[in-house]
Amino acid sequence: MAWDFETEPEFQAKLDWADTFVREEVEPLDLLWHGLQFTPPDAEKRKIIDPLKDEVRRRRLWAAHLGPELGGEGYGQLKLALLNEILGRSEWAPIIFGCQAPDTGNAEIIAHYGTDEQKERYLRPLLDGEIFSCYSMTEPQAGADPALFETRAERDGDGWVINGWKFFSSNARTASFFIVMAVTDPDAGPYEGMSMFLVPADTPGINIERNVGLGDEPVGDGAHALIHYDNVQVGPEALLGGPGQAFAIAQTRLGGGRVHHAMRTIGLARKALDMMCERALSRRTRDGVLADKQFVQGYIADSYAQLTQFRLFVLYVAWSIDKHNDYRKVRKDIAAVKIVMPQVLHDIAQRAAQVHGALGMSNEMPFQRMLLGAGVMGMADGPTEVHKVTVARQVLRGHQPTEGLWPTGHLPSRTEAARAKYAAHLYREVGNL
Repeated sequence: MAWDFETEPEFQAKLDWADTFVREEVEPLDLLWHGLQFTPPDAEKRKIIDPLKDEVRRRRLWAAHLGPELGGEGYGQLKLALLNEILGRSEWAPIIFGCQAPDTGNAEIIAHYGTDEQKERYLRPLLDGEIFSCYSMTEPQAGADPALFETRAERDGDGWVINGWKFFSSNARTASFFIVMAVTDPDAGPYEGMSMFLVPADTPGINIERNVGLGDEPVGDGAHALIHYDNVQVGPEALLGGPGQAFAIAQTRLGGGRVHHAMRTIGLARKALDMMCERALSRRTRDGVLADKQFVQGYIADSYAQLTQFRLFVLYVAWSIDKHNDYRKVRKDIAAVKIVMPQVLHDIAQRAAQVHGALGMSNEMPFQRMLLGAGVMGMADGPTEVHKVTVARQVLRGHQPTEGLWPTGHLPSRTEAARAKYAAHLYREVGNL
């Protein structure tokens, strides 16, 4: 039996280095170039970014989500989770470490299902950080429900013609290629009737109708595109995997991604907790500092307990994925992580904002951005409600209905059964009195 809560010294040293490196070298980029991490860098940015990426490579932490054959380290989900906890503090850190979403998931499915030609054309430059990608799946009328998808890809000789609308295709405006999920066999149903295609961004017929922003971002200046695929013609080499494999490919992409998001969210929530504690110790009132107030102490205690519980659960899920090497066997817990994640970030960010008073509501602190991010986490990779249904169904599979009128926990029935079980012993005791 093995049960351990320690990280081996060699990898802990890497984590310690990453922690300092992100704080001192990467987090300043968030202040200089907020929101520009998915914009192809110009010469000025490259002077700063490229040496940072080279240092990460030298430390053997680049693209840690992939195996050595693809330029990564093959550390596994548990080690990757510990690293992502650190990277979650900074919007630029995943770019510097070569593991930014959605490119991580896109790289993973190309690595698993792509041909040698597809890997050379799309995966190599993606891993080198030279290009960005877009995962174009959800639709305006369907959201993330594949049973309602209408975008079609129909045979045209050896190739395909794609028609339809996709919504919230993140990073489409800066992506070099799109991964498009389309119906190829409507009679086969959503799980066997859809396929994925690798489509270069300059393919004729890809029309970005508008870019949608989040919250109070300027209208038309967002990063989540509404796209009209209007007779987009692609060759046979565009098909990722085989016909009808889109749903299986999507599950491969999303399973690990949800754990990555969770650990980055933990890093962000811990940042909020640290700022809450600092403010509580620094802000004076007429009769002492905020840290002396029981309300504030309650905020800190609740946040610490909530964050610690969630962190241990996510690490357990990551460990389970490494153990089974099969996302399907961990599906219930991955979905549960997705359920809890937005609530943890929301609660801690809200408490931290409250402790900062009016300053916490302003754009001079990051809490309102965190609260918006919590809402996004409740929708990205499938809404929370869908994951709750998944968890409930998986949990119920391990239970059976009772027979008869009373539930198995009915105390009078259990007492009667207990007396019957030990009747002979009980009667002897009575006889000896």
